[in-house]
Amino acid sequence: MENQVYLFIIFILNGFLISILFDFFRILRKSFKTTDIITYIEDILFWIITALIILYSIFKFTNGHLRGFIFVGIGIGVIIYMLIFSKIFIKINLYIINFIKNIANYIFIKPLEILFKILKKIIFKPTTFLFINFKKFLSVFRINFKSLFLKKKKNESRKDFV
Repeated sequence: MENQVYLFIIFILNGFLISILFDFFRILRKSFKTTDIITYIEDILFWIITALIILYSIFKFTNGHLRGFIFVGIGIGVIIYMLIFSKIFIKINLYIINFIKNIANYIFIKPLEILFKILKKIIFKPTTFLFINFKKFLSVFRINFKSLFLKKKKNESRKDFV
């Protein structure tokens, strides 16, 4: 009897562990935008890890014997965790992840944005200026060349006429 109570507590802890894993994937989804394919991959990964945890525990602690209290223990562990600890766990981890994202933003993203703005002013503005002026020069040259060519033709046609 004492052994079965011990096993029951182990499978309640398995329920806690599975719930923490579930919350981990929920936190990832709330923290980072993912596509549907990534979400499907995360779901499959969750079920594979869950199955491995349960199978490992069943073979390790009951020598592969399936008992009803195993699934009841897992269910009770999941329910207790979800009712008592889940909201707190998610809030704390979302706060930590957002804090890390903000720090990473200021350490990595902001300097890169500033560098890009500087490079844009140094490189892109002069090249854009040159390109626009070169286009203007070409259009003026083309207009002048056409008018010069047309004037020559008109003059030649007048000479032939006279």
